[in-house]
Amino acid sequence: MKEANFTSAYDRRLTMVQDVLTSRAELGSEAARELAVHVLRALDHIPERVR
Repeated sequence: MKEANFTSAYDRRLTMVQDVLTSRAELGSEAARELAVHVLRALDHIPERVR
């Protein structure tokens, strides 16, 4: 039986932002992930009608 790996929508978004930061800036993986957390937190606090 194949084991299913569950990845939350937040984790997928976090990985996407981390990948962009890593490819566009001279950041290590850990620094990019920490910054990605802050970016997503800020984006999530923008009201939906403004986005």
